[in-house]
Amino acid sequence: MTSTTRIPAARAALAGVVAVIAALGAGHLVSGLVLAPAASPFLAVGNATIDRTPAPVKDFAITYFGTNDKPALLVGMAVILVAFGLLVGLISRRSVVPGLAAICVLGVVGALAVWEQSADPVGLLAPLASLVAGVGVFWWLHRQAQPRPRDREATDDASTAGLGRRRFVLNSLVAAVGALIAGAGGFALTSRVDVAASRRAVGELIPDVPAPPIPAGAAFPELGTPTFLTPSPDFYRIDINLAVPQLRAEDAVLRITGMVDQPMEFTFDDIRSMPLTEQTITMTCVSNEVGGPYVSTSNFIGVPLLDLLERAGIQQGAEQVVGHSADGFTLGTPLDMLRAAGRQAMVAIGMNREALLPEHGFPLRTVVPGLYGYVSATKWLTELELATYDVKPYWVERGWDGQPPGVVPIKISSRIDAPTSFQRLPAGDVTVAGTAWAQGRGISKVEVRFDEGPWQPAELATEVNRNTWRMFRITGPLSPGQHRVTCRAFDGDGVMQQEDRLRLINPGPVPDGSTGWHSMIFTVE
Repeated sequence: MTSTTRIPAARAALAGVVAVIAALGAGHLVSGLVLAPAASPFLAVGNATIDRTPAPVKDFAITYFGTNDKPALLVGMAVILVAFGLLVGLISRRSVVPGLAAICVLGVVGALAVWEQSADPVGLLAPLASLVAGVGVFWWLHRQAQPRPRDREATDDASTAGLGRRRFVLNSLVAAVGALIAGAGGFALTSRVDVAASRRAVGELIPDVPAPPIPAGAAFPELGTPTFLTPSPDFYRIDINLAVPQLRAEDAVLRITGMVDQPMEFTFDDIRSMPLTEQTITMTCVSNEVGGPYVSTSNFIGVPLLDLLERAGIQQGAEQVVGHSADGFTLGTPLDMLRAAGRQAMVAIGMNREALLPEHGFPLRTVVPGLYGYVSATKWLTELELATYDVKPYWVERGWDGQPPGVVPIKISSRIDAPTSFQRLPAGDVTVAGTAWAQGRGISKVEVRFDEGPWQPAELATEVNRNTWRMFRITGPLSPGQHRVTCRAFDGDGVMQQEDRLRLINPGPVPDGSTGWHSMIFTVE
């Protein structure tokens, strides 16, 4: 439809923005109706964007946005879509055709993203609904935005022109509110998968082989260190998901496939009924910067991963175990390193005597101590595939090295937890407290230096095991003024933490983990 009279720019822009909102709301509603949250075009395009983001950019986002990297992406996408809606409206001031064509292109992009994320024909109903809603609302509002003949004849009548504007704004408001209600309905429908009830049904997890009790003096939380065991809701979370997969234990099936003598399947109840072991393990993200927060400790409960693999029979020539997640993520653990971890490598069903939280992989995940998460921790686990290195897991496809010798054990690290940066302390003795870790080797010593003074040995907390972090503290008198405190750790073999700073976003081999001595500046008054 072409008009000799151009639609006012403000009306055209508003029509485009509301049409985009309507498209998103309808897509999210239908994704909820078909119980496929990943089919929401907004989330599907976001996940596709994450998949295509270069590793250095992801590391940059984690470094500067932390666990808010995904909300930052969603906000950025929302801004881009609003700008797209504005453009759609402005290019359609004389004719509705350019805007309809642009919305159709957006719909095709959404459909391709949904297909890539789920490959489920039912999921395509969501982008189809999104396309129909976007086209329909834009066409309708574009017609409403056209000055009517009597409006054009009465341009000198301010009240008549104002009535036309108010009618258009009211229609736009109705469409926008309807879209928001549809989007909210999609969120509500998604919650029909009652994960909370499924977790409650699992009940308290009492291991047949419990971990040794955490000894008194294993941490110094009164001085500023974390508690030794991280509360499950506070455990760090790094993954590729904009929406946490909502899975029920009663539906979970773990398949053992690939280079095995006999493919096998285990339900959650099968694993729950096996003898459960409990392991106290500290996990670390390879994206953790010097002094960073992406390290946590939990009592994981589950079954030895190798026991499940050996039931299926590991064939000669297998080089890695590829974990498959319900969200499409894959992760490869070198088989030799898995064997070196022995019975401490687990298919876990719980943390701290409770079922896993959804954001930490409920109902099933893997945990392999001594390795960074990108080669050891598959959450929402559905399959363990024995394979050679010809199979390229998610991060290897994106340029990370998932094969020995590129896969390195977690590096020796330490950080100062107290005092905090630029904290002002009263005069007198100053206590420094912190945390060190070198999973698989343990921590034998931590040294602390005030300003440019000599290195002094810190007091170490009681060691729990070599796969967990270890706290330290030291107290000394300091004169008034600004001071810098620095720490360095030594692993169980006496190897000192590397001094040179290496951040993951710097050019160089990735992923390799950050290195460098952590320091903190504070003031004594």
